[in-house]
Amino acid sequence: MTTETTAPTNDAVLVAGAGGVVGRSVVEHFARTGVTTRGISRRAPQGVSGWTHLPVDLLDADAAVEGLRAASDTTRLAFAAYIEKADLAEQIGPNVALLEHTLDALDRLGAPLRHVTLYQGMKYYGAHLGRFTTPAKEDDPRLLVPNFYYDQEDLLRERAAQRGFALTVFRPEAVMGYAQGTPMNLLMAIGTYVAMTRELGLPLRFPGQRETYDRILYQMTDAELLARATDWAGSAPTAAGEAFNITNGDVVRWSHLWKRLADHFGLELGEPQTLPLATVMPPREDLWNRMVERHGLVPTPYTELVDWRFGDMILGSTWDNVSNVIKLRQAGFGECHDSADRLVELLDDLGRRRILPAAPGVEVEPV
Repeated sequence: MTTETTAPTNDAVLVAGAGGVVGRSVVEHFARTGVTTRGISRRAPQGVSGWTHLPVDLLDADAAVEGLRAASDTTRLAFAAYIEKADLAEQIGPNVALLEHTLDALDRLGAPLRHVTLYQGMKYYGAHLGRFTTPAKEDDPRLLVPNFYYDQEDLLRERAAQRGFALTVFRPEAVMGYAQGTPMNLLMAIGTYVAMTRELGLPLRFPGQRETYDRILYQMTDAELLARATDWAGSAPTAAGEAFNITNGDVVRWSHLWKRLADHFGLELGEPQTLPLATVMPPREDLWNRMVERHGLVPTPYTELVDWRFGDMILGSTWDNVSNVIKLRQAGFGECHDSADRLVELLDDLGRRRILPAAPGVEVEPV
C-alpha cells in the first residue's frame, strides 16, 4: 500500500543532515516532486540533482544565520543532523545545539516555518542498553539515562509552542538506504560482509551469536518509506504534535534473512560463527581494494564503507527490537514493505550502481 503525498507547490523544504542515509532520502524525495529543496551537510551527496547544497556549520549560531540566508523562505524543516559521541551525556550538548541554532537562525531570518520533522530511533526506548519493553509504544515512559533525543524533543516542542509551527517526531529503526561516507549503516554492513564472503568463496555464516540468529526478532525501516512519511506528516492534521514509531511493518528473524541472502547471492549457508566484526574486518582493506579493481566498483575508501562496531552492536544483540506501529497506521500513513524483499532490492540497486559487487543476474550500469 502506498500513501499519496505531495507537498504544496509553494513549499520550500530544508533538510539538515542531507549527507546521511535519512537526509539523503528526504532530499531525493522532495527534489523529485519539484519542491524547492535545500540540504545542509558538510559535503554534498553525490548523484542527487534538483536541489541546493548549503555547507553550513550549525554548531556556530552566527554562521548558521549567515549560511541559511539562502533558505529564508523555508516552510518545512526535516532535521536529521547528528554528531556521534561515545559518551551518552556528551551527545546532548552538540546535538541540541545543532537543532537550536537551526531553529533560531530560521526565526531570525523570518522564515515562514510551518512544520518540523525530527528523527529519533529505538534508543529512545533503551534499545542500546539491553532488553526493553516490546513492542515499544510511543507513550512508554522515558529512561533515567542521558539521551539527547529527549532534550531535542523538549526544545522542539518549546519552540513550536512559542513560534506557532507544527511538529512530528519519527522513531525508525535500522534505516535501510545508502549514503556515501555514512559508515553507521546496516545495509552496507550486511552488503559488504556478504560481498567479501562471496569473493573469498566461503559459506555465508551469520557473524553474531547463535541465540541472536535463532531467536531474536528485529525490524527495519526503508529510507524511502521514511521520506514519504516525512512528506505526509507536513500536511496531515493527524501528525501535528505527534511522535510515531515507523518501520516497514514486519519483523525479521536473522536465520530466515540469512538464508534469503545466501539463496540470492548463490552462496552455501553455513552454521553461525560468532565473529567480532570490529576486529576481524578492518584488516580486510586489501581485499576490498582488490574487489574495487576486479568489479569496477566506485572507489569508496574502506574506512568510510562500514563502521564494523555498529554491525557488532546490531548483529550481536540478544534481545528483541520491536516497536508498535499501530498509531501511525491509525493516523493515516499505511505504507509497508516486506523487509527481506526490500533488503534484496536495495542490495541489487547497490550492485547496479557498482557500490558493491552485483548478485548473479543483476545488470550493472556502464562505467
